[in-house]
Amino acid sequence: MASPFDVLRIEPDADDGDVEAAYRQRVMETHPDQGGSPEEFQLVTEAYEAIKADGQPADNRFAGDGAVSDGSGGSGGRRGRARRGPREDTGVETRVTYLNYTVLDDYGWAMNDEDLFEKAAAADLEHTDYGQFLAQPDETLLQAAENRGFAWPFACRGGACANCAVAVLDGELDMPVDHILPPEMLARGIRLSCGGRPITEELQIVFNLKHLPDLDDLRLPPHPFENAQAST
Repeated sequence: MASPFDVLRIEPDADDGDVEAAYRQRVMETHPDQGGSPEEFQLVTEAYEAIKADGQPADNRFAGDGAVSDGSGGSGGRRGRARRGPREDTGVETRVTYLNYTVLDDYGWAMNDEDLFEKAAAADLEHTDYGQFLAQPDETLLQAAENRGFAWPFACRGGACANCAVAVLDGELDMPVDHILPPEMLARGIRLSCGGRPITEELQIVFNLKHLPDLDDLRLPPHPFENAQAST
């Protein structure tokens, strides 16, 4: 039986920086979009969660069949943030207003402009760059966009990269799974659309943040996005 340290190919006394660097490397090696297997990718994710979880020795967290415990015994996750389970279904649709990050430079806009969305509404942008759609209660933000014909960036769909990152400027996006965003990004309203579910009636987001320089080291090669764009 491989220990979580064996799975990430690090020593048991590795510090937090080494653990996170090893996790990123193993994600890139095992991701199905990069030629790996879903089973190995899942094992890498579980190994990382086991090492980072609080309150138990690592050996106790890694079960005999190679799986980790369900994590219900306390807080854990990246940098000790509390992990939450899926939200209760409120049954409320969310009106999502979206804006493509790539158009901000073209118009000299910034994400901290208080009237950013008013400017976007008046700019006669393409529907792919600005508009609205309704997200259903059982949809993640990425699923909602895809179900309405949009090809937004993504890669792992498992909270292990930042390809699908969005900036939430108004409203709330519940994000129970996140293995990658540091606290300073969360404080700025950066969320992952692959697992984030809208939980307010209105939501304003800037998508396509893979171009944001601060996310350079948190991305995976966006093969699924490029393939989706090529087919549209």
